Amino acid sequence: MAPRLQLEKAAWRWAETVRPEEVSQEHIETAYRIWLEPCIRGVCRRNCKGNPNCLVGIGEHIWLGEIDENSFHNIDDPNCERRKKNSFVGLTNLGATCYVNTFLQVWFLNLELRQALYLCPSTCSDYVLGDGIQEEKDYEPQTICEHLQYLFALLQNSNRRYIDPSGFVKALGLDTGQQQDAQEFSKLFMSLLEDTLSKQKNPDVRNIVQQQFCGEYAYVTVCNQCGRESKLLSKFYELELNIQGHKQLTDCISEFLKEEKLEGDNRYFCENCQSKQNATRKIRLLSLPCTLNLQLMRFVFDRQTGHKKKLNTYIGFSEILDMEPYVEHKAEPSKSQTRKPKCGKGTHCSRNAYMLVYRLQTQEKPNTAVQVPAFLQELVDRDNSKFEEWCIEMAEMRKQSVDKGKAKHEEVKELYQRLPAGAVKALCKECVVERCRVLRLKNQLNEDYKTVNNLLKAAVKGNDGFWVGKSSLRSWRQLALEQLDEQDGDAEQSNGKMNGSTLNKDESKEERKEEEELNFNEDILCPHGELCISENERRLVSKEAWSKLQQYFPKAPEFPSYKECCSQCKILEREGEENEALHKMIANEQKTSLPNLFQDKNRPCLSNWPEDTDVLYIVSQFFVEEWRKFVRKPTRCSPVSSVGNSALLCPHGGLMFTFASMTKEDSKLIALIWPSEWQMIQKLFVVDHVIKIMRIEVGDVNPSETQYISEPKLCPECREGLLCQQQRDLREYTQATIYVHKVVDNKKVMKDSAPELNVSSSETEEDKEEAKPDGEKDPDFNQSNGGTKRQKISHQNYIAYQKQVIRRSMRHRKVRGEKALLVSANQTLKELKIQIMHAFSVAPFDQNLSIDGKILSDDCATLGTLGVIPESVILLKADEPIADYAAMDDVMQVCMPEEGFKGFSCCCLDSLPATPEAHGRL
Repeated sequence: MAPRLQLEKAAWRWAETVRPEEVSQEHIETAYRIWLEPCIRGVCRRNCKGNPNCLVGIGEHIWLGEIDENSFHNIDDPNCERRKKNSFVGLTNLGATCYVNTFLQVWFLNLELRQALYLCPSTCSDYVLGDGIQEEKDYEPQTICEHLQYLFALLQNSNRRYIDPSGFVKALGLDTGQQQDAQEFSKLFMSLLEDTLSKQKNPDVRNIVQQQFCGEYAYVTVCNQCGRESKLLSKFYELELNIQGHKQLTDCISEFLKEEKLEGDNRYFCENCQSKQNATRKIRLLSLPCTLNLQLMRFVFDRQTGHKKKLNTYIGFSEILDMEPYVEHKAEPSKSQTRKPKCGKGTHCSRNAYMLVYRLQTQEKPNTAVQVPAFLQELVDRDNSKFEEWCIEMAEMRKQSVDKGKAKHEEVKELYQRLPAGAVKALCKECVVERCRVLRLKNQLNEDYKTVNNLLKAAVKGNDGFWVGKSSLRSWRQLALEQLDEQDGDAEQSNGKMNGSTLNKDESKEERKEEEELNFNEDILCPHGELCISENERRLVSKEAWSKLQQYFPKAPEFPSYKECCSQCKILEREGEENEALHKMIANEQKTSLPNLFQDKNRPCLSNWPEDTDVLYIVSQFFVEEWRKFVRKPTRCSPVSSVGNSALLCPHGGLMFTFASMTKEDSKLIALIWPSEWQMIQKLFVVDHVIKIMRIEVGDVNPSETQYISEPKLCPECREGLLCQQQRDLREYTQATIYVHKVVDNKKVMKDSAPELNVSSSETEEDKEEAKPDGEKDPDFNQSNGGTKRQKISHQNYIAYQKQVIRRSMRHRKVRGEKALLVSANQTLKELKIQIMHAFSVAPFDQNLSIDGKILSDDCATLGTLGVIPESVILLKADEPIADYAAMDDVMQVCMPEEGFKGFSCCCLDSLPATPEAHGRL
């Protein structure tokens, strides 16, 4: 089949010779391609976008090909849930109960334990009536032994591939969503089982836990002086082995049994010698249980950090463990056993194993089948019958779904065989005519482009020309092509995409709608819709050129050469020129009248009061900054007409600053004015309030005491309220910047000897300070010389002024090892440590934070209560790695403390204390 572009050209080739008004029914059917032959399946690989009669690639292979019965249903084969012959039965993981399932499988494979549990009396006799079990009542075990009996019977003779242990887990009161300590679970459950079985009369049942899992060892202490041995016998159910620094299981056992020297202050009191003597102490294995549990201590406690560290060291162990050298008098292993064996046949390596279980070979009996009691077998048979009924029901549902699917398949197959539908009467003639017009214009565009270029070279004579924007002339061809493409795409979309293809016009159309682009010749329109007054943006073209352009842009604004420019724009231009001249004259006059204030030269200072005057006037620094902007750029900035000193006063009319504060932190908010300058300011500007500082001499003693009085006077109440508001806002900030500096070798890297810089509140925190050459003064630093960059004061109202005072725009120079963080006052210290972890890659428990010599240790406290304010610098000291664990293969930090196993809700035993072991698997 021909490609899509060839089909497109063939369908519209007639448009080159047929005008839009001459379009006939034959042309419409050709454009819609309704008479094209359907594609042959197997020849056409996918659906042809150029052929509307192509039915390939639209899902016909599903209905016309081979039938897949599995596509008609979503029901799995019930036989997949059936137990395979001579295979074991699995247990369902209820969420985080893998450790429980593991122990159940281990105990089930212990034939002696299974046989003993089968011998336990059961309350099932109350459940059985007559010759069988009640059909209408489900069996519910009452005790732990009954749960184990029922589970073991199902594991032995069930037809299911896996069974559900939820009844057993619920009876123990375990949380299925929380991973528990596997080793601690083993200890507690064995204690519970031993206590339960101890009440049985049958000795084989009563002593089964001790017979299978209990061993004996002795703590042996030998006096070096007299050789006397002292033994302390003890029973064990598991051996806890230290794996730190070891690679093989045999090495861990050897360390467990190695001798310990008792010397110095740790000497042993010998009863034979009646004095403290040097001695040796060791553990001697006396007897091993039939089932030996070896617990691998994968967690150690770090005294420096106060947290546990997990050891992910690989430990090698063999399938057969020879314990003969370690029992009784052969505590020292042979040389062949001290050698570290490599992992080979019959050996394994694991970095996750927490417990190893070995079966004593000498105690193994021939694999005699353990018989399930009759009452348990009857329960298993009932469960198997329910399973078979379920399998039959699922199979029947599958069959019904397949039958319905086949019927639907035949219905759709018959529908496919009726396609294609043939001629259609509802064909849009208007869409075909419009596209015919667009295609003819596209073909004519190249010729018209050359014609217009030649016409533009000729000079325009008389008043026959038309004004056209220069920008429109440069891009008229591209604008015409985009406009035609847009119309072509709209025509295709309106007739249902008659060629079956999408040219991605929707996306470009949406983009053009989002961007407000000017149409042709709209670049010379003024805001009032008339011809613009700037002649540099337009050009005069001939009448012939304009007629050609108007064919492509019939809606473009038309401006003949005799058209006058916009009268309103002329008036505004004239007024603007007059205003600029006036502003320049005003700025020049004010600059000449106040030269020192403009250039920031010869400024008075309160800390060094000038001798030749007793009065200084005060204005807002915001006024000075705005006035300087106007004088520098009078054509761009509005003139300043008034001095707004009300922002420096409280609502009662009193001054908000003390004399001491105006010499220090508040000096950036005010500007001092000489008396001569004040007279000129009163002539040039409207002053709302006069604020001045007077120096007076008090007393007759020579030299007399000097005092400074402000007029108006200070308002103590408002001043105190302002200070309180400042302190309160410093502790109620949001999204403020603080700096965290990482300390190396307990020494803080000192900043460059540049103090904090005061900047305008309009500048952002991201602005970087550039280094000043030697000898060049920083205008932002020397406050006494009247720095040009100071914080502005809002003159809107008193509240806005307070906010400006609180937000101290102090630029902070970052140094190496320091990073900026965005924080809020209600953020806790713990959340800040998490931010620091992402910024410095230091774990929260390894962070030691301090501010101004104060240690930050309360993770639950907020930054506001800890005294962390915006622009603060917090020192970070990271704990170094511990040298003792440098040899570990992998160390995983455990941040959250473990609570240990919580015990069972069905027994009265107390849970064991928390141990360093972690939740794990066998």
